[in-house]
Amino acid sequence: MQLESDRKQLVLSHVAPSFTAPIADSVVIKSEGLFFLTARDGSVPRRGKHGLGLYYHDCRYLDAYELRLRGGAPRALVATASQGDRAVLELTNPDANTKHSARARHDMLGIRWERALDGARLTLTDTILLRNRGQHAATVALTLSFRARFEDIFVVRGMLPPRPRRGLSHVWADGALVFQYKGVDEVERRTSLAFSPNPDSTTAATATWHVKVASRRTARITVAISLTETPNVSEPEHIVSQAKKLPPAKRPRSATASDLRAGQTIVEGDEPILGRLIDRSLADLQMLRTNIGGAEFFAAGVPWFVTLFGRDSIVTALQMLAFDSRIAEQTLLVLARYQGTRVDSWREEQPGKVLHELRVDELTRANLIPYSPYYGTIDATPLFLVLVARHAAWTGSMRLFDELRENIDRALAWITQYGDISGDGYVAYDSSSKNGALINQGWKDSGDAIVNADGSIVVPPVALVEVQAYVYRAKREIADLLRRAGDSERAATLDKEADALRKRFNRDFWNESMGSYVLALQRDNRPAAVVSSNPGHALWCGIAEPDKARRTMERLMRDDMFSGWGIRTLATSEERYDPIGYHLGTVWPHDNSIIAAGFRRYGFDAPAQRVIEATVHAAEQFEHLRLPELFAGFTSAEFDVPVHYPVADHPQAWGAGSIPYMLTTLLGLEPDAFANQLRIVRPLLPPSVNRLDVRQLRVGEATVDLRLRRTAHEIAVDILRVDGELDVIVDRAGS
Repeated sequence: MQLESDRKQLVLSHVAPSFTAPIADSVVIKSEGLFFLTARDGSVPRRGKHGLGLYYHDCRYLDAYELRLRGGAPRALVATASQGDRAVLELTNPDANTKHSARARHDMLGIRWERALDGARLTLTDTILLRNRGQHAATVALTLSFRARFEDIFVVRGMLPPRPRRGLSHVWADGALVFQYKGVDEVERRTSLAFSPNPDSTTAATATWHVKVASRRTARITVAISLTETPNVSEPEHIVSQAKKLPPAKRPRSATASDLRAGQTIVEGDEPILGRLIDRSLADLQMLRTNIGGAEFFAAGVPWFVTLFGRDSIVTALQMLAFDSRIAEQTLLVLARYQGTRVDSWREEQPGKVLHELRVDELTRANLIPYSPYYGTIDATPLFLVLVARHAAWTGSMRLFDELRENIDRALAWITQYGDISGDGYVAYDSSSKNGALINQGWKDSGDAIVNADGSIVVPPVALVEVQAYVYRAKREIADLLRRAGDSERAATLDKEADALRKRFNRDFWNESMGSYVLALQRDNRPAAVVSSNPGHALWCGIAEPDKARRTMERLMRDDMFSGWGIRTLATSEERYDPIGYHLGTVWPHDNSIIAAGFRRYGFDAPAQRVIEATVHAAEQFEHLRLPELFAGFTSAEFDVPVHYPVADHPQAWGAGSIPYMLTTLLGLEPDAFANQLRIVRPLLPPSVNRLDVRQLRVGEATVDLRLRRTAHEIAVDILRVDGELDVIVDRAGS
């Protein structure tokens, strides 16, 4: 009874992704499951509600970290974290007293703050270098202040109210500062800070040094921060027990630039920005690689989603197939281990369903919130099947299909038995969880994302337009694999079901006056007749009839949808449009990458190229060329840079995967590894690129090096090298 009472007090809010202060300008580093966000001056402010801090296992282990010189905050000059697991910040001093003058000139001291994460050892090492640029020695009081409240990430995000921190304490011992907390899950979490040299004095959670720096010399202070859990918050036992069945992770723990390219497709052109964008994407995805039981997957994003996400991890693996198919296999295997086996309304689990999200935070471990894992997603299951099929097309292997055959059958059964809750042939959701975890369960999963033309929220059950398309594609492509496996009868059944779905879909989801498919069908099959980006996913899956596909494309490219930086999630003409509404008018790069692929599928090459160019141009404006999760829906005419969304994840997995996938789309790469064939369909290049080399592109057991060149009349394709058996066919008229 006490557990039920505690659960009722913890009702999650999903109206918006976060209620913290903006993090768009934060400095982000990550190593394995350990990550750290700071302000531009390297600090984690003590005051205010924000998402900055040091995190591990969905817990914020450090929520304040401030440096002061003589009581004043240093001024930030520059900060970079391009390597992923380390950052370098250059600061300068405010006015400071010295022995030679009552008031020293500001900016006399250079402060370099170097920090490095080691996820394997759960350590953060900070080196603070004070450089005296003046002509006289300077003595300054440097203080470092800390706080660790071990907050659950759902509390940090504002989705749950703060909880009393009973058992929270800190102590100084032998010059070291130790924070500790025993949670309701009986885990003792500890943040330990050691210093070199030891502080001259300490008070509460503040350390002070009186640092004398000779003219043109440098003084050094090192801070070593380590995290521990007792007992260790380990990976679930049923995942660990399966580790030996998984292919080993093939990357070194500390990756160099050459490591990033090992086994991956390499892109180099005569215009350097495209190569730099691809390199940034690969570096960010390397940073987001996370491990469970020996299997690697792409964690969804920093800081809010450094965990296994069904939909996000699948979509990112799909985006990256032309660059590295290995992580797709591991993603599928780890998701298969978690596939639903029972009906559990608390976690929205059902037999055959693919998870939405896995957490190991304090409240989840205490069974107070349902993320161990949580299954409230309507689209991860069909997307799981699509990834199985696309992985097979790139690798030409049935091994993974055979290994996952039972999981595939269970996923297909879930679509029919549990997904079609209204019995009308459409997969829909109506949240069964009493904790209010997720009201909306497609990729637009904020509470106010799915709306009617009058601005009202749709009434469940809700059948989203893109989900029906995913189901259609899943059945079509799994049918092809079943035929290859010798099960022609089951393949024919799936094809028949897909045909029937396509016919119903083009009748029920089409809105003639809108000239597009509706966002969703709700209770009693009433349409949510708003213009949104979701129908673009229907083109990606091939469910749209050709004329309806053309009209949908034209509607998406109108000014109220296309901002100049990309296609918005909702048209400016709609009642609920909001340029900074999470799913109500913002621009999502991954959404645009899928839509562009859909346009290309139907032969709409010029609009696809326009969407891709807009996304590339947007990426050029962000620091380190890093595409965030999303950005605001303002037009490129209003602002000459894309407007940050205040609390967007960065890096974010399917944001990082967008440019590689768009390049795959633009080049027209279509594999059939079973036939030892690569088709290059209507190849295109970005306008600024005249030559592009694609090397180490793997199709099945073969690799190929290609060069694409702009000529007066077409994009020429040169085959520079083929290693293995592979036919490369340039199809200039294909669809």
